[in-house]
Amino acid sequence: MIGSEIVSDYLARLASRKPTPGGGAAAALHAAQGAALVAMVARYTSGAKYEEHAPTVERITRIADAQIAEALRLADADEQAFQAVIDSYKHPSYTAKLRIAREASIQAALTQAAQVPVQLIKVAGTVVDLADELFDIANANVISDVAAAADAARAAATTARVNIDINVVALKAGTARTQLEYQTSRIEEKVIIKADSLIERVRKRILS
Repeated sequence: MIGSEIVSDYLARLASRKPTPGGGAAAALHAAQGAALVAMVARYTSGAKYEEHAPTVERITRIADAQIAEALRLADADEQAFQAVIDSYKHPSYTAKLRIAREASIQAALTQAAQVPVQLIKVAGTVVDLADELFDIANANVISDVAAAADAARAAATTARVNIDINVVALKAGTARTQLEYQTSRIEEKVIIKADSLIERVRKRILS
């Protein structure tokens, strides 16, 4: 499991000439790091000076910790889902019946694989929302990490979208394809634009 893997071992696997882990797992780790940074900033925003914000900070910390776990779960899920896609293409196709079965297996595997990045975009959006909520109350000594969290989540979301796109292209027209296109239709508004805006606000605050 990626979550319990030594970083150098994971990177060696990522760099190897093997299809998994790939960009989807890397995207999930972007999200996990973003959530961890949010949790770290929240934990530094504590004590008497921040007492009035304690309930908000506690809630943010709790949600951020949960998003770390979810992102790591998705990293493993992506690796497994993509392997299932690869395996489906290996099914025999030397008769008409087998070709139909193989195609059905491929389409099912692609549909399932695309759900992992869809879920990851939701995690990334949550991380950006939490970072944005922290902006006005965060300990100023770690305000740059609010931007780092948003940027990591942004990277997770944009990579996830590309992974969805490549699955959508391979899917035949139908309900699954239409649904996937809809699920990513507002990613700019939900994650990217909000993350970019937050990063710029942090930079202005630092440089002012």
